[in-house]
Amino acid sequence: MYRFARVLFLAMVTLCPFLVTGQDEAKNEAAELAKKLSNPIASLISLPLQNNLDVGIGEFNGSRNTLNIQPVIPVSLSENLNLITRVILPVYTQYDISGEGTSQSGIGDAVISGFISPKVSKITWGVGPVLLLPTGGDAFSADKFGIGPTAVALYQTNGMTFGGLVNQIWSLDENNTVSNMFLQPFFTYNWKSGAGIGANLELTQNWKAETTNVWLNPVVSAVTSMGKQKVQFAIGPRFNLAAPDHAKSKFGVRSVLVFLFPK
Repeated sequence: MYRFARVLFLAMVTLCPFLVTGQDEAKNEAAELAKKLSNPIASLISLPLQNNLDVGIGEFNGSRNTLNIQPVIPVSLSENLNLITRVILPVYTQYDISGEGTSQSGIGDAVISGFISPKVSKITWGVGPVLLLPTGGDAFSADKFGIGPTAVALYQTNGMTFGGLVNQIWSLDENNTVSNMFLQPFFTYNWKSGAGIGANLELTQNWKAETTNVWLNPVVSAVTSMGKQKVQFAIGPRFNLAAPDHAKSKFGVRSVLVFLFPK
């Protein structure tokens, strides 16, 4: 019995450092992935699925569910520069928006951004073009091709990320019937475990219609694994701070599932 206990004790002493090291490595990986996810132009392949459920919309108290499919693919251009491509493809389902008892569903127009960004910089930044592709159906499409500039800048320190993203899109038709600006300041704090809290403000300005839509989106998030697949979960309420009366929502919920593909 004494020999067995001694062997067991020696085995535990031998294995404990490796177990602790493995836990530390897992935490460090989660923290690094969370930090990259706070950066819209990080060199990380990912597939975010962002779902927004908004209720109490307009005079008919309608509801809308928007699933944004948002793949991010980085490409190395040189020793010093990356090209980060981001796609947003919305899928809509809505009820009682255009009228009482009505429903519509379908794909919206795709927005594709390309950020040229330095690989090493104290302040992370990127600039490039943004494209509007008329992929949507009749109820959800501007039916126009569009183009414009986009830019992002952020600073990360001690688990905190501060930054902002902006783009402006004009349609390519003769009268420029589409002229929309999107502005998104954001903040995130991540713990070493990979958990985080944050918020962003999403402002869309339609210069042609002279309308402004503003959302506040606070979220809590966590990085974990589903088997061998690294993922991030995030959830939080949505507050429609400004919108035309016929489009304003009383309340919303955002939930996000991000599939991560670290190198």
